[in-house]
Amino acid sequence: MPPSLHLREITPDNFENAVALRVRPDQEHLVAPVVKSLAEAYVHPGTAWPRLICDGDEAVGFLMAFFDIDWTGGGTDFRSGLWRLNIADGQQGRGLGRFAVRSVADEIRRRGGTRLTTTWHPGPDGPAGFYRALGFRPTGETSGDQTVGVLELC
Repeated sequence: MPPSLHLREITPDNFENAVALRVRPDQEHLVAPVVKSLAEAYVHPGTAWPRLICDGDEAVGFLMAFFDIDWTGGGTDFRSGLWRLNIADGQQGRGLGRFAVRSVADEIRRRGGTRLTTTWHPGPDGPAGFYRALGFRPTGETSGDQTVGVLELC
């Protein structure tokens, strides 16, 4: 993992770089484009946490976390986790995804949380192997057509 990796808040100065990020063409069906994530962040300002993943000054990915959402709508199951992860075409295999998950986990811990929830598209072309290798376990739930996984934070 490059030592110069860091997260950067989305601002007017880097907005164009953020929305220009594209995943590999064969992965476009697995994740929403950054512009949709930023629109969701705009309408969920107290919940969404969008960030650029940067290597030095270069934007190499995007993540969006969520904090304390009422997962089932019943007021008893509040969760935090990784909402979106886009690694730019040509940038995979460098530890950027692991860095993103670790960064979200650190922020959840900082806010007092002990679990990281995420979802992924099931199937042979989906990222299940990536998430399982990081320690996520499927909960048996689905969110839409996606598998729900959880990572216990120690």
